[in-house]
Formats: sequence, structure tokens, C-alpha cells
Amino acid sequence: MAYEGVLLGMGNPLLDISSVVDEDFLKKYDIKLNNAILAEEKHIPMYEEMASKPNVEYIAGGATQNSIKVAQWMLQIPGATSYMGCIGKDKFGEEMKKNSTAAGVNVHYLEDESAPTGTCAVCVVGGERSLIANLSAANCYKSGHLKRPENWALVEKAKYFYIAGFFLTVSPDSIQLVAEHAAAKNKVFSMNLSAPFICEFFKDAQDKVLPYMDFVFGNETEARTFSKVHGWETDDVAEIALKISQWPKASGTFKRITVITQGADPVVVAEDGKVKQFPVILLPKEKLVDTNGAGDAFVGGFLSQLVQGKPIDTCVKAGCYASNVIIQRSGCTYPEKPEFN
Repeated sequence: MAYEGVLLGMGNPLLDISSVVDEDFLKKYDIKLNNAILAEEKHIPMYEEMASKPNVEYIAGGATQNSIKVAQWMLQIPGATSYMGCIGKDKFGEEMKKNSTAAGVNVHYLEDESAPTGTCAVCVVGGERSLIANLSAANCYKSGHLKRPENWALVEKAKYFYIAGFFLTVSPDSIQLVAEHAAAKNKVFSMNLSAPFICEFFKDAQDKVLPYMDFVFGNETEARTFSKVHGWETDDVAEIALKISQWPKASGTFKRITVITQGADPVVVAEDGKVKQFPVILLPKEKLVDTNGAGDAFVGGFLSQLVQGKPIDTCVKAGCYASNVIIQRSGCTYPEKPEFN
């Protein structure tokens, strides 16, 4: 099959400002490790402070964009992936364009003149990370951009779609348009639970689009939060994955498959009323650089095989391979060529 534009992602493009910090820094800004939150007033001075650190790195990020870039890297087929989101007309926006284009992704950004490009503070302590996103321009995405002929053409061309749950806070109507298109045209639509706060505070928006999801990705914390807000009274990740997979579907073309990662514990995959567990590639603690982008990389690796029609166990293996590569490097970055076979 032709792979040009086979996979389309939509989300919040953010420039990661990544730096190693200490416990005092976390305390000062009231940050919990291994969390993903939206910036509040109290967090704003933190971005300046991190930018002034000698070890600071800038990496084009945002959950969906990370996954799409990793899928592109794994595929090694120029233009196999496309991506849409909103950036500002500024130097961070230019940096983002340059970075994503160099990665081989066909980016169609909406450029907003009134807001700066979104940033995400990546606070790294002992290899663990916490993310504080200041959406800014990313928050300004409008479905009018998606409907422009040159952008809707990307939707028409794609056979697979991936959107992180974070985009529910920005443009649920854009998600709905793509989800309904996928269902009508027998294409594969996938999303990510993304963060506990999405499952809690954007429950209605998430529930509305869930029937369209052919693949649901997430981690164990998000799965347990999802279970809690739906009153399921279980903390068992396998059971939760199964219940999500059996949620009613908008289209009968594909069954739903739920894929939940659990850090160093096995990946849980629920489909057809059954649960399988796949071991991850264990990494000695001294080789861990930072976990930022590990979940995004897993999804990217998974999707790179899915779009080639590979079986689910191969998709999971590719996901585990990609996340193993990413956590040995700073931010969601990777070597020139993958060594996955």
C-alpha cells in the first residue's frame, strides 16, 4: 500500500523546556513527580527559572506530536505521517516547524498571532519527570483550520488517526469531525486517556468520543482514575482495560482494543473479551536518563507497525522498543535510525 500520509495526528504542539531540577524546586512550585498538569498562575515564573538553568534543553514536543514523530522515525518513510495543531508566530513556533519538518512529519500548523507558542516545563528528578503545560497558542486551535481544503485533504488521505486526550481541552469539535469521518470511511481512530485530570474533569467530552475509538491507550494511573470516575469500584488494570474495550462502539467495522502501559510492569492488552500481558524491556536504573515521552514513544512505536498491518504482539514489541530507546535519552529524542526488527 502507499504510505504517504497514512497516519494523521492532531494535538497540542508544545516546545518542551526540559531541565534537571531538585526536590526544593518541586516544593517551591507545588509539583508532584510523574504527573501531567496544566499550568496555573503559581507556575508561570517557573518557565523563566528553568530557561536560565545551564542544563536546559528545548525539544519540540506535546504528546501527540511526540507519538507522530516516533512513528515517523520507526517507519523511515518520508511523509508517512501528518500533524495539525496551533503554534504562535514567534521564534519558538519557528523552532517547532524546523524540528518537526526535519523529523519528516508533514506539519500543517495553524499560526496564531495573538498568543505565544505553547511550552511544557519538563522537570526531571532522578530520571522521573513531571510535566506542566502552558498551552498558550496550542489552546487556540479551531476546527475552521481543519475544514480548510488543504488540511481536510490530509484527513481524506489518512487511514489511521491518533489524538491524545489532552486535545479534548482545546477542540472537541475537531476530534468529533475526525472521529465521525473515520467511522463513516472504515478507518482506524485511536486516542489516549493522557492524564488523570482529563478522565476526571473532561469526562463528558471523553465519554462522547469513546464510542468512536478503535484503540484506547493509557497508563495504569489513568486507567484507575477512569475506573473511579465511572464508579467501577475496581483498581485491577486488566479488568479496567477489559471494561473499556467492551464500551459500546459507534461503528462495527473494528472491535475496540485497549492498551495500558504500567511502567516497568507488563503491558496490558484487552480485546475480544480477553486480556493478554506483554513484558517490557527492562532497563538497569543507571541507564535511565528520563521518562519524559516514554508513553508517547510507546504509542508511536505501536502505531508504526499497526499502519503496516502487523499483528498486535508486534505492535506492542515496537512500542516497548521505542519507549526503551527514549528513556535512555533526554526528552523525546532518538538516534538517526531505529534497530527494530
